[in-house]
Amino acid sequence: MDISVVHTVFFSPTHTSLTIANAIAEGIGASKRRMWDITYEKPVDDIVIEDGIAVFAVPVYGGRVAETAVERLLSIKGNGTPAVIAVVYGNRDYEDALIELRDLVKKQGFIPVSGGAFIGEHSYSRVDRPVAEGRPDEKDKNIAFTFGSDTSVFLRHWSGELVELNVKGNFPYKKKGVKTPQTPVTVEELCTQCGYCIEICPTQAIQLQDEIVSDPEPCIKCCACVKECPNQARVFETPFTDYLFQNFSFRRDPELFFSVEYK
Repeated sequence: MDISVVHTVFFSPTHTSLTIANAIAEGIGASKRRMWDITYEKPVDDIVIEDGIAVFAVPVYGGRVAETAVERLLSIKGNGTPAVIAVVYGNRDYEDALIELRDLVKKQGFIPVSGGAFIGEHSYSRVDRPVAEGRPDEKDKNIAFTFGSDTSVFLRHWSGELVELNVKGNFPYKKKGVKTPQTPVTVEELCTQCGYCIEICPTQAIQLQDEIVSDPEPCIKCCACVKECPNQARVFETPFTDYLFQNFSFRRDPELFFSVEYK
């Protein structure tokens, strides 16, 4: 099969999913790369990917694919195009996210041929209570690269017959938790009102009024504004950070899945 083109499709507010997507794509080794960044807005028109292979990478929120990512992925369509799927979770559990992503890309016209659950620094990780701090690290990226390379080998020998990708997860998917109104807040004495947090918010939830404020309705608590504020003027405190630090500070490793061909 011709895999001279690899398309990376990612939703990645804190860049962990992007890091994994890039490592997988590098491992596939295609001569051409195209990137479809759906982090900051939904594509105006549908994007149809018919050539090469697609790599999908999205974060896990509460054991499911991030809801905003699902909404934007509905604009990405395939035509029997093989796909690699990857979810990135914050060291707790990915639960039903990978099977949800598999089902979604199939519905969109892709053929999932391999899938992986990778670890990224949790959105709620803090310097004094780190949860998967600095991940994906070099070991994670090497695993993702090899995963892409192994997928490439499979595709080069793939007969084109139907394949079945079995991954961990359950259907019906885990019920989503109730959305809470809490959002990151601004430390006024540190904030210079530079507007960078407004630029990088994936749901346009941040505005400059008398000060920088977040609208709780569109805010998805990705904490990109917290992690990337140049003045450390955005903070988000939740008891869940303590819970994660106490129970999920041990290192988890990626889990990988490959399809089997059947007739």
